[in-house]
Amino acid sequence: MKQGARRKYLIFPFIMFLVIGLAVFLSPKLLVAQADADDVEAILQERLKEAIVLFTGSPLALVNNTESQVDEANAEICPYTKEGRVFVPLRFLAESLQAKVVWDAQTSAVTLTTKNKTVRFTVGIPKILIDNHELAIYCAPEIINDRTFVPVRAINEALGKKVFYDRGLIVISEKENSFHPETEKTLLDALIAKVNNLPKIGSEEQLRNLLAGISPDNYYRSGDIGLDVAEAESGLQTATNGLAAKTRLSESAQAVDYSETNVQVAGVDEADLVKTDGEYIYQVNKDRVIILKAYPAAEMEVVSVLDFTKEDFQPLELYVDEKNLVVIGSRQHKYYYLDQPMVQDSAGVPEVKLQTQVVEIWPPRYTKSRVKAIIYDLQDKSNLTKLREVEIDGNYLSSRKIGSYLYLVANDPINYYRYPDYPVIMEKGVENTQATENSGGAVSTLEEAGLTPSYRDTAIQEESIPVSCRDIRYIPPLVEPNYLIIVGLDLAKNEQPAQVSTYLGAGQNIYVSQDNFYIALRKYNYLPLVQDTLVQGTAAKRLLPRQVRDTTLVYKFSLDKGKVTYLTKGEVPGTLLNQFSMDENREYLRIATTTGSTWGTGQNMSQNNVYVLDESMSIVGRIENIAPGERIYSARFMGDRAYLVTFKNTDPLFVLDLKKPTEPKILGALKIPGYSDYLHPYDENHLIGFGKDTIEIENKNAQGEVVSTQAYYQGMKLALFDVSDVHNPQELYKEIIGDRGTESELLRNHKALLFDKEKELLAFPVTVMKIPAEQKEKDANAIMYGQFAYQGAYIYQLNLKDGFTLRGRITHLSEEDLLKAGYRSYNRENEVKRILYIGDTLYTLSDGMVKAHGLVDLVERKAVQLP
Repeated sequence: MKQGARRKYLIFPFIMFLVIGLAVFLSPKLLVAQADADDVEAILQERLKEAIVLFTGSPLALVNNTESQVDEANAEICPYTKEGRVFVPLRFLAESLQAKVVWDAQTSAVTLTTKNKTVRFTVGIPKILIDNHELAIYCAPEIINDRTFVPVRAINEALGKKVFYDRGLIVISEKENSFHPETEKTLLDALIAKVNNLPKIGSEEQLRNLLAGISPDNYYRSGDIGLDVAEAESGLQTATNGLAAKTRLSESAQAVDYSETNVQVAGVDEADLVKTDGEYIYQVNKDRVIILKAYPAAEMEVVSVLDFTKEDFQPLELYVDEKNLVVIGSRQHKYYYLDQPMVQDSAGVPEVKLQTQVVEIWPPRYTKSRVKAIIYDLQDKSNLTKLREVEIDGNYLSSRKIGSYLYLVANDPINYYRYPDYPVIMEKGVENTQATENSGGAVSTLEEAGLTPSYRDTAIQEESIPVSCRDIRYIPPLVEPNYLIIVGLDLAKNEQPAQVSTYLGAGQNIYVSQDNFYIALRKYNYLPLVQDTLVQGTAAKRLLPRQVRDTTLVYKFSLDKGKVTYLTKGEVPGTLLNQFSMDENREYLRIATTTGSTWGTGQNMSQNNVYVLDESMSIVGRIENIAPGERIYSARFMGDRAYLVTFKNTDPLFVLDLKKPTEPKILGALKIPGYSDYLHPYDENHLIGFGKDTIEIENKNAQGEVVSTQAYYQGMKLALFDVSDVHNPQELYKEIIGDRGTESELLRNHKALLFDKEKELLAFPVTVMKIPAEQKEKDANAIMYGQFAYQGAYIYQLNLKDGFTLRGRITHLSEEDLLKAGYRSYNRENEVKRILYIGDTLYTLSDGMVKAHGLVDLVERKAVQLP
């Protein structure tokens, strides 16, 4: 080869290397990946030179990387959204751009002068003058709190600045597309946290002041906000298959598909009693977790048991992925009192002061709940290795898992309300890090007194870490004396510390999409007391019962790789039923609520509503006064539609069109006997209802006239609805199981459902109550309850041609169990709780055993008695 040709061949790869290297260096996606590993702050500093950063609803701002307040004299001055438009305070922008501002009170005009341009804005007129040239803008400037606000896009038109907007974040700079939302969420969330930080408590005095300002009317106390394992909780993607199938390749079998937990949103896993990885089954079984080799069925056996009976830990739910088993549960840690009681001063807030007299009778010892997650390595399933423990104070609300990222949420009632007279510290040897060395000494801080939460993460240390008041933020308005704690951790990097966010606040229901976390909380709004004349013609007065107007607060957080970032909050009239009352579609949140009372009259009569909130959590669309006098029994959002079931005497199924968020409307309704407690998608034009059948009874007066009607629920009802014609929904098929008293966990917990449309498979556990035939013929009435007849799994074939076809039933109750069963009781040890499939095998699980049946023929293949 000639030397020149050789040089050519050497130069070409070198040039390609430089081109590829330059592309890598400039790639936004790779830049973000670098940001994750290196210094997010440094990248933000570089990007935000000469930029102005604001956030809707926040008084904080960044100007050339320097933090400032939008209006030093008024913290209420901040950007806002109105009818989908973003408005910003003009004077702040002008001063930040070093422009001169002149206000003309006579014409309500503001003139902004820069080095090379003069711009005039007039309040109420959707036009601007730029160097005496008129330009139309899409909405007019307006005055709020004596400050002039202009639409942010007008800044682009008037001053030539580039405006970047994302989820309430506003960046005004010289750069086009300052950020890439699709690939730079980590950077954007970090920037949002700078300008949208909630206020911190900061000090013990501030905490006391905040708690003193909470209305006693709103107190739930410690027992009412907490465990939400069964319920609570579509826009991005609704999971249409209960326990949707996955495929994997195991060592002992060819590729098989297997069912997963029935979840609300595809890609967002929810914890449950039972999980499978396609070969093994993992089950919470009382105080234990049992790992069972399940597939193939002939080899089914228990391979290991995690026994917590001797530990202070109650397993509740679990997650499983390719590498990890996560067991979530609760434990109680005990408190004891200092050697002397403390004196409570007249301010109503306890100070830690010691009294010298001896107290002969001490109050009982109290305990405090903690949420605990234990992560195990699944490499050797016969001998699991514990990798990590994470604990947080409080009652378990719920959790979610997205990829390798786990999020835990807990409500921690503030101890001050439970222990108003005594300083409390943790029991020695359990959580001694919060106690003073000398139990008889004074407790000097709220952290030491156990009045702020603590957490424990063995990736950091074995002992608990108290959360300082300086690290706790609060979300106005405060409703409950409670801490809301959110923990995020990466199960793929168990050596990294958990990310713990603590707020003075609370939650009751959660909804989680792949990008956002919504926490809802009921708020009681008591109206002023009203006097009424006690006796006509006298001065005697009486106070009428106090009226309540309930609303629901919804807090919105961004999710990114285990970290949560507070975005904003919204409020809607009424209360939620459960997690299915919320749904995110594109940037909108849809919420279904009920206001008033089912048995109320006038203004207190119940009505049902659907609200659409934009990304700033402002209501932009609404349908109100749906089915007055009834309440919502179930709701399901599916893309641009919503389905509501309300009930009092009959079961109306409403079909709602949400395609245009600002103009939602009712398309059609179907009235049939009964009601659905849970709605599940079959396909885009059909859905399945699970609930109760009903009988409507007439109530007559002495003259035999019908004065009212009353509905009584009967057996469990399955219904398949056809909503192809949205204006005329139809009930295609129905199935009734048992008589009055028949129950299924599915009616309270969607995770009890197994549904696979392709396999035409529908299964769930049910406890059947039956009225004996001779008794039904002789004395049948609507209020008569049946007696226990059966407990187990009902397996149906479901398709659009034939509807519900019962293929078979599987019970774990023996003949002896059935003989010993009482009128409404039976052997709960063998109560079937979950059904799943792996490959060609159907599995049913109770606390007492696991059974394997053929998926096609339902013939029993093997049963394993659990230890």
